Amino acid sequence: MHAPAPPGGPAQFWLGVRMFLPVAISIAAYGVVWGVLAGQAGMSVIEVALMSGLVFAGASQFVALDMWTPGSLPILSIVIATAVVNLRILLMSATLRPLAAHLPLPRALAAMFFVSDEQWAMTMAEVRKGSGSIAFLLGTGVLSWLSWMLSTLCGRVLGAFIDDPTRYGLDFAFTATFIALLLGMWKGRGDLVPWIVGALAAIATSRLIEGNWYIIAGGLAGSFAGAVAETIRERRHVA
Repeated sequence: MHAPAPPGGPAQFWLGVRMFLPVAISIAAYGVVWGVLAGQAGMSVIEVALMSGLVFAGASQFVALDMWTPGSLPILSIVIATAVVNLRILLMSATLRPLAAHLPLPRALAAMFFVSDEQWAMTMAEVRKGSGSIAFLLGTGVLSWLSWMLSTLCGRVLGAFIDDPTRYGLDFAFTATFIALLLGMWKGRGDLVPWIVGALAAIATSRLIEGNWYIIAGGLAGSFAGAVAETIRERRHVA
């Protein structure tokens, strides 16, 4: 009888790869859409590769794409907006700290690069079973990164052959993708408060201020409302 593989061994890495495969397929589906839309927004193949490879954050890249104006990029707005959208990743990475405690800081930070919603959820599920590890996280993360990179590049190349995106409904793809992401994050009626507050703040800002500041305003207002609502629920639970 073989002894179980130690935490962080190759077996855990390949387990992560195998378990993440169905999710990687769904990631590739909207990665292609993002690539097509990126081409329509004026992004080159190199720019798509750099953004997907270095940013590696689907929701943030969709937000950045909506603000992408070649020749006059609102860099500050894009940085702030993507930072707001990705604040949750900071909290997710913090919960994984015990798994990376044995690693040197540079290697631990490199591993956290692969953290996103799906990888974090699957890794934490394995931790609750007593078998989660950084190697498992890397298995899910590396496959996710490859799926996102290849699919966005394919979408960008294919988009060059689509002269009229409205014929295929691609003009609605951005909205449809965000609706899908939103529904995927639904956890219950408690989510209505930050969603409604964020939506109202975004609408009001779009009417009062020119540009894409409504994205930042909606994200900040929704995040603040969610934090307040969560604090109130915890206090009621303790009481």
